[in-house]
Amino acid sequence: MNFKPFSIYSFKTPLLVLITLLYSSVNYAEVELDNHEESENVMDDSTLKANLTLQSLKNLDKQQQYQTPFVQDLENNQKVRTLFVSTTDLPIVDIQLTFNAGSSQDQALGQGLFGMSNMAAKLITEGTDQYSAKEIASTFEGLGAQFNVTAYRDMFVVRLRVLSDPEKLNPAVNMMLHVLNHAQFNPSGLNLILNNTKVGQKQIQENPSRMMNIRFYRALYGQHPYAEPTVGTNGSLKKITPELLRSFRQKLLVAQNMNIAITGNLTAADATQLANTISQNMTQGEAAEVLPEPQEQHDFNIHYIPFNSTQANVMMGHLGVKRSDPDRIALEVANQMFGGSGFNSVLMKELRVKRGYTYGAYSTLATTLAQGFFSLNYATEQNQLMDSIQVAHQALRDFVKKPVQKKQLEETKEGMLRSFPMTFSSNANINAQIASIGFYQLPADYLAQYQKQLSQITVKQVQTAIQKHLRADRLTLVVVAPTLDQQALKQMLKDDIGANPQIQSGQTHEIKKNPMPDIPALIIKKTIRPQEESLK
Repeated sequence: MNFKPFSIYSFKTPLLVLITLLYSSVNYAEVELDNHEESENVMDDSTLKANLTLQSLKNLDKQQQYQTPFVQDLENNQKVRTLFVSTTDLPIVDIQLTFNAGSSQDQALGQGLFGMSNMAAKLITEGTDQYSAKEIASTFEGLGAQFNVTAYRDMFVVRLRVLSDPEKLNPAVNMMLHVLNHAQFNPSGLNLILNNTKVGQKQIQENPSRMMNIRFYRALYGQHPYAEPTVGTNGSLKKITPELLRSFRQKLLVAQNMNIAITGNLTAADATQLANTISQNMTQGEAAEVLPEPQEQHDFNIHYIPFNSTQANVMMGHLGVKRSDPDRIALEVANQMFGGSGFNSVLMKELRVKRGYTYGAYSTLATTLAQGFFSLNYATEQNQLMDSIQVAHQALRDFVKKPVQKKQLEETKEGMLRSFPMTFSSNANINAQIASIGFYQLPADYLAQYQKQLSQITVKQVQTAIQKHLRADRLTLVVVAPTLDQQALKQMLKDDIGANPQIQSGQTHEIKKNPMPDIPALIIKKTIRPQEESLK
């Protein structure tokens, strides 16, 4: 595409600035070394003073507030929502274009076209009517730019990172727009992905956690657009043609179905001009259709996948809330308390610490455009399968029924507040956050609001959200194991919900206790959680 390049102020001598920073760092290191050498020859009480200073850290305010980035909602000529954060520490610009064109829109052009969004993301840089894939890659590389495209369930995401120098920024943006508008989706690339699919299919059949993920989504969502894997299936990919991919781009990768996020070394005026250039030089189009809501279930829904292994994988959950739900923050706190905070969580204590059934058990709260889900998952030995499911189920049931403990709530909030700054610890993180804010139609000051609401949330709010949205009596269960008596499992779950006094009091019958010895935290982190990139 040919259009007049926009003008952005020039960044003055970026190389000189970087050299200065490096030189300063070296000098600082040398000063530290000199001081260290001198300290070995001089005796003083600096160590004692330092200890006293460290002791004062315990007096820090536990509810300390961290300054969130200042997010500006910029005017756009095409009414495309544009969020901007100015950061001047580095001479770079991060741009993210977020389209409502994830795999949930795969069937916008016809039934059964699962994997359309992911296929478009993989093939969009494989050549246009003017440039080959190699020429596109060489252009970005020559400009020192990073360009990538990814499809998720809700979003189709285009990211560009480049220096803020107009001589680098302008041509990089021009090439990004050219690729978006003129990608040809060549048949050769399509055939390569189809061949790779066969390899992926075999890998999934050897991976119980990925098979479990696929079945869980399908069992939970049924005919809803979220039900199928983002990458599609062997059967659906064979239906996708270059013509369909071009139609997908023409219908969904358009200005009116997009949000823009910009972070970096620009002024608001520069960012506004940049966003206008992007939105003006794309097909305008229309916003994608609103997703339907999935159907709730009212009983236990058990799915069993036979798998020859000494271990069994378990996942259970139910439909949750949308990203925009007012109870979402309270539910995030509840999820952290139940299964999201490692050894401090209810689930980990019940399954690992008390009984040694698993190395790690976690819960997840997924919030999306349509209803997301709440789930828990873990792996255990086959001979502990039924007992572990009963313990996990009773832990959830008791968590819903019993009062929230104020001490646990405060500890959870403190942990979340202290980790919160990591969500905007870099330009890339900031840009991802504001892109999500724009996509889910949240207010520009959402990050600041989130921090404030989290710090002020009460026991009553969390308890109300738990009792309103979490259920132990209508779970979808997927079990990947050598054997499973599905009827016995369903009856056990129903009995747990019944009127048995021991069960109601949170006690279980003949539950073995075999505490698991401590293992490195790294192993815990390797426990499989729900993934989007599953394939069948």
